Amino acid sequence: MAEVTFKGTPMTLRGSEVKLGEKAPDFTVLANDLSEVTLEDTKGKVRLISVVPSVDTGVCDQQTRRFNEEAAVLDGVEVLTISCDLPFAQKRWCAAAGVDNLQMLSDHRDLSFGENYGVAIEELRLLARSIFVINSDGEVTYTEYVPEATNHPDYDAAIEAAKAAE
Repeated sequence: MAEVTFKGTPMTLRGSEVKLGEKAPDFTVLANDLSEVTLEDTKGKVRLISVVPSVDTGVCDQQTRRFNEEAAVLDGVEVLTISCDLPFAQKRWCAAAGVDNLQMLSDHRDLSFGENYGVAIEELRLLARSIFVINSDGEVTYTEYVPEATNHPDYDAAIEAAKAAE
């Protein structure tokens, strides 16, 4: 199991850690219009999944903006950002930030993504900062569980992994 801290305090992650080479677990999250979205909905594409605790914080804001910029130039890659923020808050944030190249999704309803990917923080009911790349065959080709939730992920490594999975 991945070990994650939040401001130096160890957190308990629910679910199972996803390993390289495994078939990516499915999940059900909500789009900003409250429609359900599953991994199966993006079948046949490379997926870069950026996971943030809340877009209303500085690092999460920067991470989401960075992957939004990259999504504009990553041909053949579907970029998804998942958090436990309410879909209405995500929609409002995206409009204010001009984020429109990626799909913002909410796991607030039942933590389906968080538990299936081992990133649901028990103590906070938030998701641990992490990145996953899934190739078009549904295989996990890159994972990063960021050890300290307030730190940035390795953007360059994630982008290179997405390009390599095309």
